[in-house]
Amino acid sequence: MNKFDERKQSFEKKFAKDEELKFKLAARSNKYLGEWVSLKLGKDEKEKENYIQEIIKADMEEAGSEDVFRKVKKDFQTASISIEDSEIRDQMEKALSRAKEDFI
Repeated sequence: MNKFDERKQSFEKKFAKDEELKFKLAARSNKYLGEWVSLKLGKDEKEKENYIQEIIKADMEEAGSEDVFRKVKKDFQTASISIEDSEIRDQMEKALSRAKEDFI
């Protein structure tokens, strides 16, 4: 195997590892966000676990976190809970920071 092939393989491995880390960070961040939202919505333990899965699925609809934001905002509106967009976004940032601490 020549040097070019070795470099190509190492870049491919790094890319795969980076993508796996991104996925794990997003899933953990969504878990933490789901826990916060569940608490605000008054969900019990089983409902909380189901809700976390809903958020993780919602995050797969499109790139970025706007799909998760829309879901959370809609769920608060459905429950007639008034909450500022900035508070939701702040909690999303906190959840991501907490998830990064778990992996880095």
